[in-house]
Amino acid sequence: MKMLTQKMMWLGMVLVLIVLTVFGLAMMGSVLGSKPKEVPVALVILDQPAELPTGETFAVGEMIREKLLSSPAMPFVWHVVDSEEKARDGLDKREYYGAMVIPANLSSGLLSLATHSPIHPNVRIISNEGMNTQASMVVRQAMGQAMNMINGELLQQLLGQIGQQTGQIPIETAKALMTPVNVQEEVVHPPGVNNAAGNAPGLFTQIIWIGSMVTGVVLLLASQKAVAAGSRRWTVSALQAIGGLAIVGIASCFTIWMASSWYGMELANAGETWLFLWLAGSAFFLFQSSLLNWIGFRAIPLLVLLMFFSVPLLNMAPEFLSQTTRDWIYSWTPLRFAAGGLREVMYFGGLDAAHSNALILWGVAGGFLVLLLSSGFKANQATDAAPNSLTGDTIK
Repeated sequence: MKMLTQKMMWLGMVLVLIVLTVFGLAMMGSVLGSKPKEVPVALVILDQPAELPTGETFAVGEMIREKLLSSPAMPFVWHVVDSEEKARDGLDKREYYGAMVIPANLSSGLLSLATHSPIHPNVRIISNEGMNTQASMVVRQAMGQAMNMINGELLQQLLGQIGQQTGQIPIETAKALMTPVNVQEEVVHPPGVNNAAGNAPGLFTQIIWIGSMVTGVVLLLASQKAVAAGSRRWTVSALQAIGGLAIVGIASCFTIWMASSWYGMELANAGETWLFLWLAGSAFFLFQSSLLNWIGFRAIPLLVLLMFFSVPLLNMAPEFLSQTTRDWIYSWTPLRFAAGGLREVMYFGGLDAAHSNALILWGVAGGFLVLLLSSGFKANQATDAAPNSLTGDTIK
């Protein structure tokens, strides 16, 4: 029973609850209950209205446009563009998660279903899988459901028009009317084989973050021993930075080789992926080592917490996150710039596509390189006083 009277036991219970709360918030709070909202997609209306025997116009494309843009149930922000080429250009530039293309012969093709030469028009749904697999799946499913509903409405409308003209509907015409519009699905920028369903950039980011942190801790211990052996701190800090960047480069190369050789990951731009991963790892290492050099091993819990808060967000589209998570974590965490840049390199054509994320990581690397090197001069001043006072005491 004395065990129950120990304060340490109750303090330990409180500590466990605090740890669970913090890590539960990090691992679950930002992703559970997430739902898509304001997902940008493109809509291309090429349909040319057809003329009915009554002299009226039959404009199905405009009807679809009004229904899609006015539907509050669809979590999309529709961007109406006037050509398929512009829509595809936006997909290539990561502006849209998907696109719907309404063909020019939609109205005339539907009217032809009542003739002996029916033409089933094809509406294309394009999903941009490289941007985010989950988001592209939502786009594909939501657009497919919308077209199913529109197909049902078109069926009723066409049945009414044909019934008024002929009084009866031939069996062949009825069969053709069962699915007035064919829906064709297309995927652009697919992740490739064994890419963890498009989540490989997030996995690479996690691995190189941990590898960079281990590198930083090991080099900090080595630098402390070198200083204790008599080396100048600013020289040690410079060698710490150079050695760390070299180790991270080797670690990045090994990670890419391991993913490709051991696990069969398909990499369209293996060399450029390695270079960008090296850049990301270098930014991570310099950031982590700066904190370690300035505040010591107390920085490790901060780095671990940052990783746990950031990792769940790496493979999620920002449109799926709450506004609080986007503002307070996603907007600034360095891990998301690394994952985003890797996604662009791996799925959108190489380093040229990752220009903006690369600039941010270069800025992070440059800023924390200066901070890391300056830690050597600060530490030098603190340790220079100790030998002087010791010498003075000896002389006295």
